[in-house]
Amino acid sequence: MKRNTTSKPSIGPEQMAAALAAAPERADDPDCRYDPKDPAAVAEHWKDSITGQSLAELRGTLTARRRGPGRAPAKVSTTIRLDADVLAALKATGPGWQTRINDAMRAYVETLR
Repeated sequence: MKRNTTSKPSIGPEQMAAALAAAPERADDPDCRYDPKDPAAVAEHWKDSITGQSLAELRGTLTARRRGPGRAPAKVSTTIRLDADVLAALKATGPGWQTRINDAMRAYVETLR
């Protein structure tokens, strides 16, 4: 049986109009750091946020982010072709087989230097 995917609004238009009419003109919220009705205060509050940046500025901000100091460099994904029996033997050693391949390759590279 096909489900009915449409949903009915929880309140009708009359109830919505009545709720809006009963709402206060100004809500005093002690946790709000600025007056939401003051455009200058709103602009000042949001000036350093991501939403206050253009798309070009946002791309620059996101691409400028790097790993923090002391963090290991990120791994690089690659594709390598191995004989099926070699790959099976490596995988048979259990979890961490890719790390062990990396360690073996690092040791080999050190012998080249």
